[in-house]
Amino acid sequence: MVTNAPIGVFDSGVGGLSVLGEIRQQLPHESLLYVADSGFVPYGERTPEFIRERCALISQFLLAQGAKALVVACNTATAAAVAALRETYPQVPIVGMEPAVKPAAQATRSGKVGVLATTGTLKSAKFAALLDRFAQNVEVHTQPCPGLVEQIEAGELDSPRTAELLTAFTTPLLAAGCDTLILGCTHYPFVRPLLTRLLPAEISLIDTGAAVARQLQRQLSQHGLLAAAEPLPAATRFWTSGELAPLQRALPLLWGEAGEVAKLPV
Repeated sequence: MVTNAPIGVFDSGVGGLSVLGEIRQQLPHESLLYVADSGFVPYGERTPEFIRERCALISQFLLAQGAKALVVACNTATAAAVAALRETYPQVPIVGMEPAVKPAAQATRSGKVGVLATTGTLKSAKFAALLDRFAQNVEVHTQPCPGLVEQIEAGELDSPRTAELLTAFTTPLLAAGCDTLILGCTHYPFVRPLLTRLLPAEISLIDTGAAVARQLQRQLSQHGLLAAAEPLPAATRFWTSGELAPLQRALPLLWGEAGEVAKLPV
């Protein structure tokens, strides 16, 4: 491993770009590789076995590109596959996602927390373990959000249909008295501005992208893998298993700049 090697980041689609942005902000000198597995999005309705197979193939690809660390920028994929990946690649720092149950439990004033997430995340043993560990003293209400990932993948961040879905998903959580909502999917931070307009001002929204970037920084530091400061901006490369055009269109909107996109060969 060399310190100027890139970091591999992947998600079922474009949602992981929210995490990639946090990594770029926290670690501006690191080169990044990003895979959107958009040919198989959303993961939330897939079986754990299928997700593990995809994650294994993508991780193998990213490591073949020289990645020194992996970030599983997807809550559903983390729940299904991160343990197997760490067992397969014990020498590689691997950072996963998890819904922000601990900070939400600390932040709530009403003692009631809502979780917006995919069906796969909410059904996972990893999520159940999070609740057992951090939510003993709060009331947690979960809300699966079918169709929301697809809206975000299509770039519909502020459309009437997306607003309709968000209203339908958040109404029962508000009715239950939740004052803190967890954005339990890496796609969901992209609709935070719309959510903020739809929700009462006193509702707090929490996601884990920045915490994941800090954890990645700690792991790279512990392994002696932090990149040295370079005079030129670090490079970022993109692949997708779906059609190239949707990711190319999404990058200026969700990443903040255009980028070259290649077809994922696995």
